[in-house]
Amino acid sequence: MADEVILLDFWPSPFGMRVRIALAEKGIKYEYKEEDLRNKSPLLLQMNPVHKKIPVLIHNGKPIAESLIAVQYIDEVWNDKSPLLPSDPYQRSQARFWADFVDKKMYEVGRNLWTKKGEEQEAAKKEFIEAIKLLEQELGDKTYFGGDKLGFVDVALIPFYTWFKGYETFGNINVEKESPKFIAWAKRCIQIESVSKSLPDQDKVYDFIVQIRKRIGIE
Repeated sequence: MADEVILLDFWPSPFGMRVRIALAEKGIKYEYKEEDLRNKSPLLLQMNPVHKKIPVLIHNGKPIAESLIAVQYIDEVWNDKSPLLPSDPYQRSQARFWADFVDKKMYEVGRNLWTKKGEEQEAAKKEFIEAIKLLEQELGDKTYFGGDKLGFVDVALIPFYTWFKGYETFGNINVEKESPKFIAWAKRCIQIESVSKSLPDQDKVYDFIVQIRKRIGIE
């Protein structure tokens, strides 16, 4: 029996993008269902009754919620090609640590760059650049966080690059000036087909941020 794979997602979500990249890396065919987060579908509420959030991966009728858990699931189930997590337990633990760091830092701090003003925004700028520099340090001289090939941390992190035009414009920062190696890594990632075809254009995400700012009354 062929696998039935469905992804409940929302196009600008960096969390959904992670799952899209992982599925593309593994060459998995799936049905993409776009969600309206202001009018969530009965399927989303049924499949993720706890958090009621996207993304939700549905594999043969069984839901897997939370993006990093879904990416690990994809890596374990379709383990015949393009491994995302290292086989060594210690290296695997470190990949999970840095993916967790991305989860705890990038979304919230990035959001503060385009939703806050004054001192709060200045604090966010400082915290954002510090986080990028720590990630740059962890990358070191490697091509990708996963070494010579795209890995778990790359998949966790690269989706946020689609939001950088918004972060930089409204946060008034220049990430390339502060962390050129980080931007060089991002540009290498988006040359990979599984990444480029899974990510929306930065300008499109920027327009989405502009719309949200208007909706929540930030001028």
